[in-house]
Amino acid sequence: MNRTRTLMLILPLALMAACSNPSTNAPAGTGSDDLAPAPTAAATTQAAAKLDVQRLQGNHWLLDSATDASGKRVDALFARADKPVTLDFTDGRLSVSNTCNRMGGGYTLADGTLTVSPMASTMMACTDKALMALDQAVGSRLEGALKAELAGQGQLTLHTAAGDVLVFTPESTAETRYGGEGETVFLEVAAKTKPCSHPMIPDMQCLQTREVAFDDKGLKQGTPGAFENFYGTIEGYTHEDGVRNVVRVKRYKIANPPADASSLAYVLDTVVESETVR
Repeated sequence: MNRTRTLMLILPLALMAACSNPSTNAPAGTGSDDLAPAPTAAATTQAAAKLDVQRLQGNHWLLDSATDASGKRVDALFARADKPVTLDFTDGRLSVSNTCNRMGGGYTLADGTLTVSPMASTMMACTDKALMALDQAVGSRLEGALKAELAGQGQLTLHTAAGDVLVFTPESTAETRYGGEGETVFLEVAAKTKPCSHPMIPDMQCLQTREVAFDDKGLKQGTPGAFENFYGTIEGYTHEDGVRNVVRVKRYKIANPPADASSLAYVLDTVVESETVR
């Protein structure tokens, strides 16, 4: 007997093409850049802002500490000790994960101020009251204008209008680690693992996976092939025995992998379908 636990499908976002500006050459015959105009203050500010945005987008930001105006720890923000609240900045949008519901809204960064628009969220109910309260605790602090400080490759500190101080630790995104955008792939993971041969790991158990396809309406297309041994790992995915999942992952090419290692890396994006198999 099968019992469906969760069903959520989020279609892949379209990738945006990067643009580059043509270089400007010095006037012919000068032999130097002496005649080139000095950068204006506005241009310098724009360059700094762009660098900060790139740094924000190059990392996941994990909540490390949070204090209110009196210096007291904001306990409500740490309802999930093993999974800290995490911010991701992508193409003008801020996403919040490891809360009860996934949350997100638009953002701008200018002159050291991070401005976040009112955030939308999924509407899933959590049985844990602390998790339900976490959404409100996060949402109320991340909307509006926040003073942002980002030094070197260090931590991101956000100051709210009410005097709260939120400190986030950076963790490189997969795009940063693997040097480019990954390919979006849907994998069905069977409920049971199976023994698989590996010369270095006796009694190894492998996930059983196969690729599945969806159309732009979220409907499955075609007939998936047979399950096969998956010898690697899916970063961020923890398999539970007896639970079949369909996951959306990003697949990256690894430059110069070791001779006995895979040339591909898989990173979990989201679980789109989950079913307990009895």
